[in-house]
Amino acid sequence: MFNQWMKLSSELILAQFEAQQVIAMRLATLARGGPAAEIESKRMVVEKLTANLEAATSLATGKSPRAIVRRYRTIMRSNKRRLNRT
Repeated sequence: MFNQWMKLSSELILAQFEAQQVIAMRLATLARGGPAAEIESKRMVVEKLTANLEAATSLATGKSPRAIVRRYRTIMRSNKRRLNRT
């Protein structure tokens, strides 16, 4: 039990760092304005709704909290790569 808690805690700490990086990149995109900012703002809303629905479905079907955090981290890494290209 303790081992599972430690693994989940580690995943959450890493997710927090990754989330802050993505937030900073998104804020920079929004601050520049223009069409890219509009696209990014719409993308953020859709992404949040989709991620929340996916997480709720995963919990309802018996997936572990750690699996859900790992999925979020995958999404955040994808966003980070995409935002680094712009």
